[in-house]
Amino acid sequence: MAASLNISMPQDLRDMIDERCSRGGFATPTEYIRQLVREDLAQEQERRLETLLLEGMESGDAGVMDKKAWAELRETARAQAARRKGR
Repeated sequence: MAASLNISMPQDLRDMIDERCSRGGFATPTEYIRQLVREDLAQEQERRLETLLLEGMESGDAGVMDKKAWAELRETARAQAARRKGR
C-alpha cells in the first residue's frame, strides 16, 4: 500500500517540476519526485560507503589475508546478511 504525501510549494517550483516532467519523460510529478528521492538515497549510500572506506584506510595497516581470514570474513558477511533478511 502506497503512502501519500502532500507538498505545498511556490508556483515557480511547481512550474519547474512540470517542465522537468515533460523534458525528462516522467508521466507525473509523483514519478519525478520519487526519482529525486531515489537519487538522494543513492547519494547518501555513496557518502556512507566513502566514509567507511576512508575509515578503513586510516585504521592502520591491514593484516595478511590468508584462507582462514577470508573464510572468517565470508562467514561474518553471511551472518550480517541473514540478520538483515530477518528484520
